[in-house]
Amino acid sequence: MYHSAKEFFDFLIRERKKVAFLGTGVTNHDCIRMFAEKGIDVTLCDRRNAQQLGEDYEEFSALGVHMKLGDGYLADLDADILMRSPGMRFHLPELDEARRRGAAVTSELELFFALCPCKIIAVTGSDGKTTTTSLIAEMLRTEGKTVHLGGNIGRALLPCVQSISPEDFAVVELSSFQLISMRQSPDIAVLTNVAPNHLDMHKDMQEYIDAKRNILLHQDAFSRSVLNLDNEITRAMQADCRGEVSFFSRKSPVKDGVYLAQDGTILMACNGSITPVIHREDIRIPGIHNVENYLAAISAVRGLVSFETIRRVAREFPGVEHRIELVRESGGVKWYNDSIASSPTRTIAGLNSFQQKVILIAGGYDKKIPYAPLAPLLVQKVKTLILMGATGPKIEAALRECPQYQDGAPVILHAQSMEQAVSLAHQTAHSGDIVTLSPASASFDLYRNFEERGRHFKSLVNALQD
Repeated sequence: MYHSAKEFFDFLIRERKKVAFLGTGVTNHDCIRMFAEKGIDVTLCDRRNAQQLGEDYEEFSALGVHMKLGDGYLADLDADILMRSPGMRFHLPELDEARRRGAAVTSELELFFALCPCKIIAVTGSDGKTTTTSLIAEMLRTEGKTVHLGGNIGRALLPCVQSISPEDFAVVELSSFQLISMRQSPDIAVLTNVAPNHLDMHKDMQEYIDAKRNILLHQDAFSRSVLNLDNEITRAMQADCRGEVSFFSRKSPVKDGVYLAQDGTILMACNGSITPVIHREDIRIPGIHNVENYLAAISAVRGLVSFETIRRVAREFPGVEHRIELVRESGGVKWYNDSIASSPTRTIAGLNSFQQKVILIAGGYDKKIPYAPLAPLLVQKVKTLILMGATGPKIEAALRECPQYQDGAPVILHAQSMEQAVSLAHQTAHSGDIVTLSPASASFDLYRNFEERGRHFKSLVNALQD
């Protein structure tokens, strides 16, 4: 184990270690540049060709990065260290073979956790990760702390590890893909919830749960674990915790942690005392799921920030893009972008944020998740359902099989593209209506990620004529 980032990089240079990055993107791009600029022997292995890589190819070539591109990019991996991108399956045959040959297969975040000199607060879960992570970072910053925010939220942290001071805080969002190979846990670990997700990438639900559990398994007796009491899977993970356990709940009081009282007050329970923190009405961003996100975030920063800081953030924090984001109001119709809703549970949370029936645009890439749990809420909360993508027929089938469904309630329409879906919603909506993009599906059939999907939706909505 290396005691500092400088010691680690000096070792790579001195021993002339070869490092291969498997895929580029948000995570690996900045790391490739940093490793190359330090004079380390770097190879980029990517399925795309030079033309598809575009500016990245030109930049990396100028830095002296070797390229192994095309369909055979994982064959005969000749490197001492392989940097796996988050979306790459951990047990690919090529990676298993490389391990047998003695190569170290790791990732940007695994190295960051090993080399980071400050306390790490990390968040995972099926829903609510990004908002909870952002809230924790915002509370710490408002308190005057220096915060390094990254991980699955869209920023690689390893490139800045040498500029981090011991008194800083690293706040990290972790996906199941990043966690599956982690062998180090954060000082404070937050599990928002666990529900079926990414079953197209994990071999089964148990592997997905075990990946999430990894955020806890390597903590020590001085760590804090923040668990959702209302979620059966996360509640059971108390048995995996070695240090302090702090529960949060919007349904029940907790002995140690943060919970929502029946009158809407958020209360902190600690050492036998109960202290009011804020009222749910003080939270600027809408939805009961965001109340849960605050419960989790407050549990994480307990003892690190003041109550006044928490109250200020609650009043001022506007939310994160693509999460029930108000795009515009036009002709009396409000349009919301909830593109982050890539699973049924997220869409359920989004629908429950509205007090009236909505026009819902849903459907996309199939992650092999069941849609039956979403169907009753579609009956209850949706007046017109506009479906698109591979999961459109699956969502419709689940709805029609729901005992509460009656023909025409909701109305079901189909679209072949986002342009057609927005056009249909525009034709259907009347003054006072709400239209929300909350797909309950991933975006990979038409877009690189949910951000690209959300921005395309917003551009179409903003181009509508009253």
